[in-house]
Amino acid sequence: MSKESLENLAKSLVDNIPEGLRSVRGDLEKNFKSILQRGLAKMDLVTREEFSIQEAVLARTREKLEALETRLAEHEAD
Repeated sequence: MSKESLENLAKSLVDNIPEGLRSVRGDLEKNFKSILQRGLAKMDLVTREEFSIQEAVLARTREKLEALETRLAEHEAD
């Protein structure tokens, strides 16, 4: 999750705070960002780039497997 996304999420949370607590808005926004960052850091997440790379590797592996299955079927037919 990008820094901008975290900031937007923290701002969204602060925007939903009751009027009586708006005076501590800055502190709450910092705390929300910190909590969100810590929570995300604990999760076993990958970046979009890492996901895309693994997706491409999987696609190539599937292609190779299909080619091997075809060769095997041809070999067994002989």
